[in-house]
Amino acid sequence: MSIASTPMMPARTASPATTSRSWRSRLRRLVRGRPADPVWVRPALLALLAGTALLYLIGLGRSGWANAFYSAAAQAGSTSWKALFFGSSDAAGFITVDKPPLSLWVMGVSARLFGVSAWSILVPQALIGVAAVGVLYATVRRWASPAAGLLAGAVLALTPIATLMFRFNNPDALLVLLMTLAAYATVRALERASWRWLALVGVLIGCGFMTKMLQAFLVVPVFALVYLIAAPTTLRRRLWHLLPAGVALVVSSGWWVAVVELWPKASRPYIGGSQTNSVLELIFGYNGLGRITGNETGSVTPGGGTIGGATSAWGPTGIWRMFNAAWGGQIAWLLPAALAFLVALLWLSRRSPRTDRTRAAALLWGGTLLVTLLVFSLGKGIIHEYYAVALAPPIGALVGMGALALWTRREHFAARLTLAGILAGTAVWAFVLLDRSADWYPWLRFAVLAAGLAVALLLVVGERLGRRLTLVTACAGVVIALAGPAAYSLQTAASAHSGSLPSAGPTVASAAGGGPGRGFAQDGAGGFGGPPATLTAGNAGAAPPVLPAGGFGGQDGAPAAGAGAGPGAGGGAAGGLLDASRPSSALEALLKKDAGSYTWVAATVGAQSAAGYQLATGDPVMSLGGFNGSDPYPTLAELQALVQAGRVHYFIAGGMGGGGGAAGSSSMSAITTWVTSTYTAQSVGGVTLYDLTSPTTASSK
Repeated sequence: MSIASTPMMPARTASPATTSRSWRSRLRRLVRGRPADPVWVRPALLALLAGTALLYLIGLGRSGWANAFYSAAAQAGSTSWKALFFGSSDAAGFITVDKPPLSLWVMGVSARLFGVSAWSILVPQALIGVAAVGVLYATVRRWASPAAGLLAGAVLALTPIATLMFRFNNPDALLVLLMTLAAYATVRALERASWRWLALVGVLIGCGFMTKMLQAFLVVPVFALVYLIAAPTTLRRRLWHLLPAGVALVVSSGWWVAVVELWPKASRPYIGGSQTNSVLELIFGYNGLGRITGNETGSVTPGGGTIGGATSAWGPTGIWRMFNAAWGGQIAWLLPAALAFLVALLWLSRRSPRTDRTRAAALLWGGTLLVTLLVFSLGKGIIHEYYAVALAPPIGALVGMGALALWTRREHFAARLTLAGILAGTAVWAFVLLDRSADWYPWLRFAVLAAGLAVALLLVVGERLGRRLTLVTACAGVVIALAGPAAYSLQTAASAHSGSLPSAGPTVASAAGGGPGRGFAQDGAGGFGGPPATLTAGNAGAAPPVLPAGGFGGQDGAPAAGAGAGPGAGGGAAGGLLDASRPSSALEALLKKDAGSYTWVAATVGAQSAAGYQLATGDPVMSLGGFNGSDPYPTLAELQALVQAGRVHYFIAGGMGGGGGAAGSSSMSAITTWVTSTYTAQSVGGVTLYDLTSPTTASSK
């Protein structure tokens, strides 16, 4: 019989009963997990991820635009693909933000799909946080155990600065996910000496560079050295495997830089944060070595100056920086424990073969922690407390692996004593950190201290306890260790955060140092148990932001208040270095009038000031001088040409004034002087502005 004459066989269709059984089977596998896992593993993982999602998502809209600087760039990218590609602050492509654009691509695409709102900008950050917790779990459990992975994920999820950053829209959230993925790929590469997985490490770190430039490269020496030490193949192959990884790193981190540098400067935005319109300068200067040396041309405090006798204008430096009043409550709750567990893991694996996984994991996470810790502690340039979120994954991994390694050896007195000592030290350190917020739940620090010391004693005599009581003791130890950071994280999630320098947790007394601009980043009213208008140490003295109505997601489809009030606001504010402008209803209406006739509805000095007006109107606003008002762009002649061409409607006074006194400010001062002497001032909603289409003199020159 020929093929053509073969009768068609009826297609098999699954009966409804079969389909129902199939879906039930898939759901059972999802909940049950791997057949070899204990029955509690998958439900515990799902509970961890669900709890993390709730912590990061509920009430997310109360922060409004969060950091309006990045929200405005996401809004611009939602209407212009060119602005999205370059990371421009406005849709007309005047100037870029001072970071590479990968995190903006995430927010910009979300805003394109779901509309520009606090919800569309902040929810991706929260989901990135949930993904980071899941990836850390998968990385740690691969070589340790499910329990170690769960503990590592819980530490990351409940680190206060992580809770803040995964509810905020700075690039740090995406950077943490990419670096955690790179660690996972390194683990896979080490298992079978796979150059393909190692090349993926290069790609992921390159994407991290596309998120926050050279900070992503801090882990490169660590990952390369661990592979050279522990990969199960010959030294020659290990060295050769680094070659494709290096190529992948260069290509993935350099392609966008090459495009920007080769693109005609006249047809792309000015590179914000640079003094020469060069992304290479931005990489190696303002966002590069300047962060370590303090010599950052274009910064608000160039040259690594000092304030109040501090080692750096951005706070005291030194190995204890992460433990001081400004940083400690953000990240350091389990940092001493992580360092102790690192020593324990290296000791336990001291006689193991070269390829031992316990030692390789300790070197991977310990090296990442130490290198990042040293750079943040000793850097004299712009280093903010929220940068410390990069330390959360290695801290979580070391705590998870170390605690479980000692717990599985608890029949040995030395292991029990070490574990008990680390728990007792963690409880004492938590007491110190909580005592810095003595008026905030004052009983909590005493409860953590007493319970921690009691459980530590039980761990020492653990061989005399029954199996059930031993497990209860272990669970109690985990709860006690996480109680302090969990309380801070809940307070953080319950508070509004906006501006450029957000901080996690309640008010902290005696916050040492602090750079220029401290006291401007705003944390809103009413935290978890905190008094109204609770302010962190980094935010002391700030006025609480205007809070939007609504909880999760804020006002769907409309700008949420916070960093720049939305429609209906009564009074207005011009914004400044760290906080966005808040235009009144009258000013917003004025800017929107005839907006289609101009490329930019307004111009103002400083990106935060421009961001508030742009988010309120939805129209491009020119950010003169970039973020600090210190970029030498535009010159007076360049702005005059744009004004003569009828492309700019208003100049709004205030903002960064004359550019903050930093490099490049002479251009902004000249522009301000020209505008105020050539055009008539008017006040709308408490803000002074000038109509650039109606000069008071015969010539706009």
